[in-house]
Amino acid sequence: MKLSIGSDHAGFTYKEAIKEMLIANGHDVHDVGTPSPERVDYPDYAYLVAKSVASGEAEYGILVCGSGIGVSITANKVAGVRAANCITTEMAQLARAHNNANVVCTGERLVSVELAKEIVTTFLASQFEGGRHTGRVEKIHQLTGC
Repeated sequence: MKLSIGSDHAGFTYKEAIKEMLIANGHDVHDVGTPSPERVDYPDYAYLVAKSVASGEAEYGILVCGSGIGVSITANKVAGVRAANCITTEMAQLARAHNNANVVCTGERLVSVELAKEIVTTFLASQFEGGRHTGRVEKIHQLTGC
């Protein structure tokens, strides 16, 4: 699976751990940065991941910041992106099953590294249910133009 991953400084450590796990599991992972834990602005990296998903360059995106909130807000401004900030595996599964999310976000300050990895694993293993959810997901883009 082709994936795009990014973080700001507050999510750098988890991004590196998640990236390592994904590569070990055979995924093609493109790391857009940040390349170090030095202070940076999260919108720069969230936009790059979202853009790669929206363009089809990556099938899914993974974003990490301190809370997951800033990166999810930024990613959701890119047309075609449905980013979900998840702090439980159930949220990750429902984000895919009901919302057809294509970017998962989480916060290094809110979950353990083990849970962050489980969130990403669950997100990538889950499938969109379609059915009654399809029209709702389509309506997101119709109403917002994103």
